Amino acid sequence: MKTYYVYMLRCADGSFYVGVTNNLELRFGQHQLGLDPKCYTFRRRPVQLAHSSDFRNIDDAIAWEKQLKGWSRAKKAALAENDWPKIHELAACLNETAAK
Repeated sequence: MKTYYVYMLRCADGSFYVGVTNNLELRFGQHQLGLDPKCYTFRRRPVQLAHSSDFRNIDDAIAWEKQLKGWSRAKKAALAENDWPKIHELAACLNETAAK
C-alpha cells in the first residue's frame, strides 16, 4: 500500500509552502535544489521541512493539504512548532469573529 505525505516547508523568507507527495525525501530534495524555476520555493531557498503527515488514502491527504493551505500564517507557524493549543486558540478566535 502506498503512503502519501502532506508536507509544509518553511521558506527562507519566512513564508510557508504546503504540498502533497508520495516520496517526501525526493520532493524535499527537488525543492531544495530548485529544479523548477516556476515553483513557489525556487526564489525562497533554502527551505526547511516544518511539518509532515502521512496518509494511506490520497483523498485524505489532499483534503488535509487543502485545509492547511487555507490556514493563516500564524496557524502554520504553530503547526511547525507542534503547538496544538495555539492552533485551537487561533481557530477559536476565527470562529468567534465569524459568528458575529
